[in-house]
Amino acid sequence: MSSAAGEAVVFPTCLVEQLRPELAGTCEALVAAADGVAPRTAHGGACCGQPAWNAGFTAAARRVAGATLRGLRRTNGPIVVPSGSCATMMQRHWPDVFAGTSHEAEARAVAGRVVELATYLDARSPHDAAPSPAATTVTVHDSCHGLRELGVKAQPRRLLAEQGVEVVESEGAERCCGFGGTFCVKLPAVSVAMADDRLDEWTASGIETVVGGDLSCLVHLEGRARRRSLPLRFRHLAEVLRPSGDASANR
Repeated sequence: MSSAAGEAVVFPTCLVEQLRPELAGTCEALVAAADGVAPRTAHGGACCGQPAWNAGFTAAARRVAGATLRGLRRTNGPIVVPSGSCATMMQRHWPDVFAGTSHEAEARAVAGRVVELATYLDARSPHDAAPSPAATTVTVHDSCHGLRELGVKAQPRRLLAEQGVEVVESEGAERCCGFGGTFCVKLPAVSVAMADDRLDEWTASGIETVVGGDLSCLVHLEGRARRRSLPLRFRHLAEVLRPSGDASANR
């Protein structure tokens, strides 16, 4: 997982590697198109430690996150994470996870390089071209961590509009989907009710495609939609955006 100085590193997260590994390559292509230099994908790390941290198991979170920290500390440049949830954990909470340990300084250094995917791409977009004619229509689900802790709201919408994707806003765009990591395990009935609330709104509005920046939220919602046989499609933002020169990604 070595990286040249100044070169971006894509950390795909454990969910991407386990459930949708092709998404890592898509993120890599988007970052390369934005920077003009191919990034490295950081494989070999484990989880960011968020489930254990949220459940109050600091030692376990430190142990799990430590493997990822050891890999990322050997890289240079920004660490691009296609998940508001994982990016928040690494950027905002790793300094606390490793506080008082011999790895605290390393954790702070790595945390300072972490940036969520939409934020990274939006900062590198010139925003000077007229939006492409709308070729498709979606709605955006704002995941809790990305929205409330990292301020990810306008960025994905600007990126989608620039590529001819019309975003139809829904009233509950900022409401939690009910996943919440261990929350959905501890309180499954509440979690399902929260997911149904989002699904009902989308189906009533005639929405067909839901785009989000967190695979965890999308998998949770998709699973519930399938259980209810609802005609909804769930796509990660990276799967909808297309690298320069690729006109097929958002079809």
